Amino acid sequence: MDELTRLLSELVSIPSVNPMGRALSGPELLETRLSAYLESWFRDRGLHVQRQPVAPGRDNLLARYDAPDARRTVLFDVHQDTVPTDGMTIPPFEPRVEVGKLYGRGACDVKASMAAMLLAFERLCRERPQGSASVVLACTVDEEFTHLGSSKLAETQSGIDLAVVAEPTQLNVVHCHKGATRWKIRARGVACHSSTPERGVNAIYRMAHVVAALADLARDLSRTPPHPILGPPSLSVGRIEGGLSVNIVPDACTIEIDRRMIPGETPSGCIEQVRKFLVDRLGSLDGVEFDPPWVRMPALDTQLGDWVGPLSEAVKGATGRTPELIGVPFGTDAGPLGAAGIPGVVFGPGDIAQAHTRDEWVELDQVHQAAEAYYRIACALG
Repeated sequence: MDELTRLLSELVSIPSVNPMGRALSGPELLETRLSAYLESWFRDRGLHVQRQPVAPGRDNLLARYDAPDARRTVLFDVHQDTVPTDGMTIPPFEPRVEVGKLYGRGACDVKASMAAMLLAFERLCRERPQGSASVVLACTVDEEFTHLGSSKLAETQSGIDLAVVAEPTQLNVVHCHKGATRWKIRARGVACHSSTPERGVNAIYRMAHVVAALADLARDLSRTPPHPILGPPSLSVGRIEGGLSVNIVPDACTIEIDRRMIPGETPSGCIEQVRKFLVDRLGSLDGVEFDPPWVRMPALDTQLGDWVGPLSEAVKGATGRTPELIGVPFGTDAGPLGAAGIPGVVFGPGDIAQAHTRDEWVELDQVHQAAEAYYRIACALG
């Protein structure tokens, strides 16, 4: 087994599951064990690394390579966490190599990119190529839920000329993506025995009017002027919960909303749009409450300008083909970084179609090409 495959296997074998707001328990949760492994990995190679506390037991890890006579500094960002393992048909933390693919939770999203970035960073520190950029390598936490790690990183980094954020892009360069805001709407009612429902107020009935109105809003959004690459914004009601028992008129019902934003939209603006639409449609919001959003992921719209040529040539040198410049509908750590004034692109091995799947895998050839590409990107952007 070559060094890169071995490193990726070790990363996959260390659970770093993000509970994503669910009441999960177990030793596989959070990034603690992976952070400890990464800290040792850097120090075993004589590379300085520091922890950046983000939340209890959850730390970003930051390492820096100062290139000789560098004119620019590039940020490499890769997240430590994975989604949960529900429904997986393979052992999630027992990496297996088969027919050029490595299987396991996080193999595609994004421990393949992490292994490639680590070895590219180590190579930069070892070879110290003339003309390269300085590189800050950040291993962040909580990308899969609320982006606490990248938000903290964005608050504290200065002097970054371009961020390269690791996600599965099939080695194409993503320069724009949608953002997201997520929040809960609660309908209140009055509970009573179901044999005399007229004595209560059914919160589920109240919420049904809200959901029907939101379905119309979602349709209207799909017909709004689209972003030239990303298309129109969207809205989806993804969860609903209410009632205690079939023989009790429910006094509460809650839905969770996912609103995907295009560049130019803001979380507060999107939430206010929903509030105004419901008032216009229903007449009032009596008995209906909005929780504060728990996700505020900005959209990304990087104007690459003079970066296009060096980025494309670096990737072509590693892969043998000119990468496509594309947009994607999902959010990444590049969103908070961009909102803080750090321009960014998203780039990495693997296909997003394999992320979060029951038999997650990544093609090892792409991982090797990514390691070379990250190295060449650092050299080209100096």
